[in-house]
Amino acid sequence: MDLYEYQAKDLFAAHGVPVLPGRTVERAEDAATVAREIGTAVVVKAQVKTGGRGKAGGVKLAQTPEEAAEKADAILGMDIKGHTVHRVLVTEASDIAEEYYFSFLLDRANRSFLAMCSAEGGMEIEQLAVERPEALARIPVDAIVGVDRAKAAEIVTAGKIPAAVADQAADVIVKLWDTFVGEDATLVEVNPLVRSPKDEVIALDGKVTLDGNADFRHPEHAALVDERTENPLEAKAKAKGLNYVKLEDGQVGIIGNGAGLVMSTLDVVAYAGEAHGGVKPANFLDIGGGASAQVMADGLDVILGDPDVKSVFVNVFGGITACDAVASGIVEALKILGDSATKPLVVRLDGNNVVEGRRILDEANHPLVTQVATMDDAADKAAELAAGA
Repeated sequence: MDLYEYQAKDLFAAHGVPVLPGRTVERAEDAATVAREIGTAVVVKAQVKTGGRGKAGGVKLAQTPEEAAEKADAILGMDIKGHTVHRVLVTEASDIAEEYYFSFLLDRANRSFLAMCSAEGGMEIEQLAVERPEALARIPVDAIVGVDRAKAAEIVTAGKIPAAVADQAADVIVKLWDTFVGEDATLVEVNPLVRSPKDEVIALDGKVTLDGNADFRHPEHAALVDERTENPLEAKAKAKGLNYVKLEDGQVGIIGNGAGLVMSTLDVVAYAGEAHGGVKPANFLDIGGGASAQVMADGLDVILGDPDVKSVFVNVFGGITACDAVASGIVEALKILGDSATKPLVVRLDGNNVVEGRRILDEANHPLVTQVATMDDAADKAAELAAGA
């Protein structure tokens, strides 16, 4: 789960990372109230989960409470890269002597953690990495050893942070590591990490991605979900315990058992769709190992609720859950859904008890269900049906 800036900075503050005072509001007049409480010039910042806020006009300086209300009014309701601004953060304006960049992230390629640090912050880090890669230090972090004061000093030196604030920066990095590990994050980023004229190091911005697989350890993270911006189909699937991700511009809904199989199915459908006018997969839905009637009904209910979906490809390899159980689940699911099931289903079964599974579907003879023996042919049929819908 990606967090808003204000949520990230709240987590930073909870772990001792220095941030500036501020508060979020959803009404322009409340921005003036917060500005009066702060008592100095403030910055009004759009709270959206995307970059480029400043370029889009979503970050504005206000010298007075009245100006803060005016700036908030201009920002609230803005569309920034497809994200509507529902709230703004009103925070104390800061004098900036220098801007740095820092992050901890999960290095999936090397199956480890990585620290990234640069004395050249403020700009888009992707641009810096391409144009001047030598300016961005990349320091591997041992997941077991972690980041102590000595490791933080190593990171500061590699990032070429000035000696005058090296100790302060190292202290902040240790606390950011505490945030990263303590909150089970896959990304903690500060851009910019600023040096004030008094040589204070402050996290002026914040970006955090939390690992949803660790939610069971953090029930408090549920309060960070913004239901207004959450995809309604993803929220529905999550409530039913399904692993579902909505994709853009797709027409073939995909249901499979196991993440590896589902990911392969995405590729096969995309390839097959090239011969049918560019048809693409519409989603990723993994029903896991227990394809009961209710699980299948829940999965189909989510998929069929997507207006972009024109056909559904159910791709199952029977293992612990045998194909006959999956087939029975599909038949019962269609009975449960009744008239709400209106889109064609292409079903490919293979593996444990496949003969019995296919017999069950043949016997049911549901008008929406087409059985196809191979994965490639099933993908092609699903793409064909989607293109012709």
